[in-house]
Amino acid sequence: MNNPCIFATYLKPIEYAMATNRTFTMIKPDAVTDGHTGSITKMIEAAGFRIVAMKMTLLTPERAGQFYEVHKERPFYDDLKKIMSASHIVAMILEKENAVADFRKLIGATNPANADAGTIRKLYARSLESNAVHGSDSDENAAIEGSFFFSRTEQF
Repeated sequence: MNNPCIFATYLKPIEYAMATNRTFTMIKPDAVTDGHTGSITKMIEAAGFRIVAMKMTLLTPERAGQFYEVHKERPFYDDLKKIMSASHIVAMILEKENAVADFRKLIGATNPANADAGTIRKLYARSLESNAVHGSDSDENAAIEGSFFFSRTEQF
């Protein structure tokens, strides 16, 4: 009755279903307001990312400040909170091998003027301050940022 093979049989599907690599993104208020949510989401999926969590929400200035706390001492922090709480955002957790690095390539440079042709920021950003999307810069930050918006039961 205590056959370890039985447990291995049950564990394999669970292991197989676990994420290989995840990143976090949010479509920022400028891109949502400009009607680019669908186009950006289509680019993300076309690049091979699987959306494991997604929601539209409105950040308060306080909540935006919590999310961007790492920038608290920087001169642009108050403007960033104002920009990020101006309208709705779309938060997503994405899954793909090499997710963080591949997504950073897909979105392009922070300043859209320096972004490669065909990247999300080159196509949809208004400016350095209103640059269409946020993308995690490391696996660790992706996990922290994803859990800021989503509980474990909201991640598929």
